[in-house]
Amino acid sequence: MYNSILFIVSILLLFVACYTSFDLFQLVRSGEKNSRFLFLASTFSMGFGFWIMSFLGMMVNNIYATASYEVPITVLSMLIGICFSGMAFYALLDKEHNKHRIYIAAFFFTLSMLSVFIIGLYSIGSSIRYNLLALIISFLLLFIGFSYSIWRSFYQTKLGRIPAKWISAFCCAVITIVTIISQLLLISHTTPIGWSNISSDYYNSFIVYTVLFISILILGGLIGTSSLITETLSVGDINVRDMQQALDESSIVVFTDNNGIITYVNDKFLEISKYNRDELIGQTHRIVNSGYHPPEFFKELWRTIGKGDIWKGEILNKAKDGSLYWVDTVIVPFLNKKGIPYQYVSIRRDITEQKNLQLQLEEKIQEVIDIKFALDQSSIIAFTDKRGKITSVNEKFCFISGYTREELIGKDHRIVNSDYHPKEFFQHLWKTIANGEVWKGEIRNKTKTGTFYWVDTTIIPFIDKNNQVYQYLAIRNDITEKKKTEEILHRQDKLAAVGQLAAGVAHEIRNPLTSIKGYAEFLSLDEKDQSRQELFDIILDEIERVNSIVEEFMLLSKPTIAALEKKELIPIIENVLSVLDYQLRKSKCKVELAFIEKHIEIECDENKLKQVFLNFIKNAIEAIGSGGTIRIDVKKEKEIKITIQDTGIGMDKEQLKKLGEPFFTTKKTGNGLGLMVSFKIIENLNGKVYIESEPNKGTTFHLSFPVVV
Repeated sequence: MYNSILFIVSILLLFVACYTSFDLFQLVRSGEKNSRFLFLASTFSMGFGFWIMSFLGMMVNNIYATASYEVPITVLSMLIGICFSGMAFYALLDKEHNKHRIYIAAFFFTLSMLSVFIIGLYSIGSSIRYNLLALIISFLLLFIGFSYSIWRSFYQTKLGRIPAKWISAFCCAVITIVTIISQLLLISHTTPIGWSNISSDYYNSFIVYTVLFISILILGGLIGTSSLITETLSVGDINVRDMQQALDESSIVVFTDNNGIITYVNDKFLEISKYNRDELIGQTHRIVNSGYHPPEFFKELWRTIGKGDIWKGEILNKAKDGSLYWVDTVIVPFLNKKGIPYQYVSIRRDITEQKNLQLQLEEKIQEVIDIKFALDQSSIIAFTDKRGKITSVNEKFCFISGYTREELIGKDHRIVNSDYHPKEFFQHLWKTIANGEVWKGEIRNKTKTGTFYWVDTTIIPFIDKNNQVYQYLAIRNDITEKKKTEEILHRQDKLAAVGQLAAGVAHEIRNPLTSIKGYAEFLSLDEKDQSRQELFDIILDEIERVNSIVEEFMLLSKPTIAALEKKELIPIIENVLSVLDYQLRKSKCKVELAFIEKHIEIECDENKLKQVFLNFIKNAIEAIGSGGTIRIDVKKEKEIKITIQDTGIGMDKEQLKKLGEPFFTTKKTGNGLGLMVSFKIIENLNGKVYIESEPNKGTTFHLSFPVVV
């Protein structure tokens, strides 16, 4: 009965020692704090468990073995067992999970158990007789049992039929069983010689119970330490578990070894990749490679994590069904003591929807950029705030206005106001856009240099969520040439109408006018009264005046243009100026003739073209009055452009509209037919004329003619 109790106690103590040792060593492998203390505790627990099993085993075989017990040899056996256990556990301190270390650790555990047993036998006998075959069988049995238990406890990745929480207990039970079988086999085939049976029962019992008490005390302390540490860490484990659960719910988590072979995936990866766990474990990430990224992309990735650095980036992957998905990826390398990665953890977040929205946004932005580019190339763009202050302008605005961007920003559009439009015009404009309505119209503006340009304008109000206008966008198109063309066409229409009138009037008036003039001259020959003779002279002068008007009408109705010839333009202008030299000096007018190219040819009737310049320059002299300047600019570009600008009294917009109409003139004397004839001559020379004028700021005639080929 006594031997049976010792046998049961030895089994329980060995199981508890193994379980406590493996439990403490799991904490060492997980990298908990105080790992050195935990390592020593697990080593001592396993070595001491082997020793107590061996000691009580001998007591089971012979209760009186303590009679010749050698304490120094017993202590030596215990120390050797602890040392071999420490060497075994040290071999398992392997973050790379090299499986060959299982066998190294199993070998040292086997040596620990056998050395404790054999040296323990020497402590109670002078010599030992053992069976070699039994020793070999015991060694193999222990080696296999330890190898299996170590593999199941520390290296198996896939769960078997045994629940995870029972793995440690199961493995410790295996170790306990193979140890008992091995010890019974060795005891039955090994005989110590020289056992002494002379001793009191009290002394023998005292040593046994003392050893039992100390063993239980030590193992109880270790178990208590293990339980305390486990309980202390349980809160942290719960937090880690909750964090892992939260991470698994929100992120895609993958573990790979240092070669990129997948060793673990969470359910989120299975869900997004459409693969099952068995299809992914043991594969590399090439299984989800979409082919979107170039090889250099992944070379840089591996270069980064291979150095132990964290890599962050976005990757396009392909699921099993061929669908594509984007992941925001963070790859963290786990380093060993040498600083070399032994595994990698990839934490990914599905950003497919976000990426698609980003791509759509980029497409919209590019579309807006293209539209802006098109508008910038074709239109004058300006943004203003709700008060009308300019906040942004494009290059075309700067180019046409002559102002720099810095000169325009912060100003309002009064900076380009030409004063052509009345205040009511702009009041209506502001009233329209302030109500959130789009305004469209034509505006004449003034450049920095003082020249005028027309713009077809659309002003669009931008409205916020409170239905309040917060800024305006003005899109303008330069229609200066269009306005000039309209004016020219309007003038041509007037000339055509006058020409038709002139054809009838000249025919109906000229013949009776000739008869009246002839009879008046005939009657005046017989008139002797001087006072009456003066009346005849007045009649003849008025008839001559009417005749000159009829002549001009005839010119409008049927101009007599000779064959056009190539002539030098500058000499023609200089000739006209020489003819008007006396009148210019008399009026104290200064003339500036500016040209870059001296030899500019024009196809024209020289006399008719001189008549045009005479009319325009004479009008300028009369508009100036005294002491002004007339500037004539001649340029040859895509067409020949001539500008005649004076500093005279100018005209308002109503007078400008009527200019060229028959019998309309701004002079005290004149009939307005001179300008009309000039316009007709320019038209017959395939030219164009455009007039700008403001009261007290002078008048500018813009003439253009085709370039001679």
